[in-house]
Amino acid sequence: MVCIAYAFKTLCLCLFFIVVASRPTVKTKVFNVQRHGSKPDGKTDNANAFTSVWSRACARRSGRSKIYVPKGTFYLGGVEFVGPCKNPIEFVIDGTLLASANPSDIKQDTWINFRYINDLSISGFGTLDGQGKKSWPLNDCNKNSNCPKLAMTMGFAFVNNSNIKDITSLNSKMGHFNFFSVHHFNITGVTITAPGDSPNTDGIKMGSCSNIRISNTNIGTGDDCIAILSGTTNLDISNVKCGPGHGISVGSLGKNKDEKDVKDLTVRDIVFNGTSDGIRIKTWESSASKILVSNFVYENIQMIDVEKPINIDQKYCPHPPCEHAQKGESHVQIQDLKLKNIYGTSKNKVAVNLQCSKSFPCKNVKLIDINLKHNGLKGGPSIAMCENVDGSASGKMVPKHCLN
Repeated sequence: MVCIAYAFKTLCLCLFFIVVASRPTVKTKVFNVQRHGSKPDGKTDNANAFTSVWSRACARRSGRSKIYVPKGTFYLGGVEFVGPCKNPIEFVIDGTLLASANPSDIKQDTWINFRYINDLSISGFGTLDGQGKKSWPLNDCNKNSNCPKLAMTMGFAFVNNSNIKDITSLNSKMGHFNFFSVHHFNITGVTITAPGDSPNTDGIKMGSCSNIRISNTNIGTGDDCIAILSGTTNLDISNVKCGPGHGISVGSLGKNKDEKDVKDLTVRDIVFNGTSDGIRIKTWESSASKILVSNFVYENIQMIDVEKPINIDQKYCPHPPCEHAQKGESHVQIQDLKLKNIYGTSKNKVAVNLQCSKSFPCKNVKLIDINLKHNGLKGGPSIAMCENVDGSASGKMVPKHCLN
């Protein structure tokens, strides 16, 4: 009886494996944009062809969809790829996507925009060419109220569980990559390039995001390499080279009402080369919101001829005169910061600037093994300047710390 039962079980298992093995494998369906009407001549606007391919790939119900951009130059007007999709989407770019050199040709805020999508993967060794050179002289909004609105290169809004890998972004009109309300997103192997004098060409900009990972990425721009704005939490940045640019910046914060806390940031194994700033936190002195900036770790960071290697500025005012005296101190509370093994050279004598709010002093700032030597034109050793900071220092300390 036992032998019969055993034989029956064995037969059932064999039938199960036969059924599973005989099921048809659902393959990834590839949508080559060139085979669906796109022309790699650098002239024909392929926006409609691209959105048509996206619609078909997004609506497919079984398996994965892969949109493939082969080698060649594909001119592309402003385009939006909108979900939700029925399946995961791969977007592989091996060619060049070319924007119009005329900024007025792109009628939307972002040249290439992804919205309301889960499980999106963008990869390939292609280039997003924003052709921003003609736009940069028009970027004078600080003194011209009629300045034109310039498009960012690629945007992600309400995109989750996704990633971008190996793409190059070249000469954006405004920022390169913009993230809003994006969660669980990995950025790796990306190259971002624009001249150091190109205005407002932030490399990666994010607000209201969480669980973002940025790694093994090279960024050289005319503004912040990475800009971290209101409501961003749990951000990990590692193995990034930044220069030229304005460093890795938190803020500016506090200018608008209803801003949210920024917390849980780790920045490690970074090289800043020739940037205006390295580690930077900036808040408006005349702040309209009371928010918390907390639980930041900066570790293993090299500064090479950086003008302001460590810079907390709670009197941020990019275009004086400002109304600080009339509106009072910043209401942004900065606390629980650890800066460890920060080393290299500073072009400014003030290598460490901790200028905090009188109303909301910085709390629990820890300096561990800081070695920043002055390498500027005017002689003398590097110095640190502190206002309204409470914290501690340990290990090697160049310049001498000024913490309470």
